[in-house]
Amino acid sequence: MRSPHRTTPAPRRLLAAALAARTGDETAGPALLLLGYAGAEAGHGSAATASALLAAGTAAAALGGPVLGALLDRAPRPGRLLAACLGLCATGLVSVLLAFGRVAFPLTLLLALATGAFAPALAGGWTAQLATHARPGRLHRIQALDAMTYSAASLLGPALAGLLGRPAGPAPAVLAAAALILLAVPAARSLPARDGAPAGPLTVRALARDLVRGFAGLVRSMPLARATAGSTLSCLGQGMFVTCVPLLGARLLGGPGDGALLLGCTALAALGAGAVLARLRRPPRPDTVLWVAPLVLAGAFAMAVAATAAHRPGLLVAAAVLVGAAEGPQLTALFAVRHREAPEGLRAQVFTTGASVKITAFALGAALAGPLLTRSAGGALLAAGAVQLLAALAHAALSRAPVRRWRPAGTSCVRGPARG
Repeated sequence: MRSPHRTTPAPRRLLAAALAARTGDETAGPALLLLGYAGAEAGHGSAATASALLAAGTAAAALGGPVLGALLDRAPRPGRLLAACLGLCATGLVSVLLAFGRVAFPLTLLLALATGAFAPALAGGWTAQLATHARPGRLHRIQALDAMTYSAASLLGPALAGLLGRPAGPAPAVLAAAALILLAVPAARSLPARDGAPAGPLTVRALARDLVRGFAGLVRSMPLARATAGSTLSCLGQGMFVTCVPLLGARLLGGPGDGALLLGCTALAALGAGAVLARLRRPPRPDTVLWVAPLVLAGAFAMAVAATAAHRPGLLVAAAVLVGAAEGPQLTALFAVRHREAPEGLRAQVFTTGASVKITAFALGAALAGPLLTRSAGGALLAAGAVQLLAALAHAALSRAPVRRWRPAGTSCVRGPARG
């Protein structure tokens, strides 16, 4: 009898495809902004239309995640559905490029909305599949490497968009984003059929029932609810910090564009922390990391306040590095808890719905930081730090609740890096 590990794609291939798709996704956001600003210079757009394009994709991702997760959990061949979502996402990006400035902007905005609805396939859709294609003894390493693909993509994507968009306009950046996403399609299609997929036709009632079960899955398991609440609040604070970065760059580093260097430092630190975590034989318990990381982030934001008050660029860079050192392990720990606690029939929903909630929180944090920045950058950073403390408190409060796990029989082998 053939080993199931020989009939499934190698984890390295899945991780490489995930890196390509996520780099494409991280390239797409800045590329759409460049497209909007280029339209403003050509007389058929404005800064408002640029931000509207990006906001449309973000909002659609928040709404599309739960539905996509429910469909992936029902699909007998999830790889084919995942590949179709990747193809539609890439096609949507090219459609937005072709439509912008040639058709009415509301129609272009609808295309951006439709494209963003498939974006969760690049995040939770991939991560949900990894647990079933890794040996239990190597699951922790795969989770850490998966988290590193997010950090690497957040570093490479904006840089690629800037390099391609500066000499030739936004079109090459948009096309490069679409091409990178398409590179992941073959690996997605190679995913094997699922054993024991839900039977019965796909109806509106069945889909609604699956969505209710998916949201309930995040609540009925106390470890999942605790991880979701803490990481969502933490992501809200991270959105506030990212919004502060251009102003911090202008005040301490020479210009708003130099703020991107801070995000580069953050991404590099997250990569380094992920690499160290992947090599540990006895990694820290993910539940512990999830309440320690917000405390470290709060300290990093306080360092950024001190750097702004004292006008010390070196301290600001150190704060950005500390942010990445906390964010990398935090994401790895979140994946570990989801893999460990998610019911087998709801795994994709848990990942895509959780990703959608975090996207919404990040966007809300960015929106809240705007008015605060008009008054004080230090005040906005302190507010971001306060949100991180609230995330740690929420995790601690839910830790006192009775532990409930919703795990079907036969899944005890997939427990992530938790010991005991």
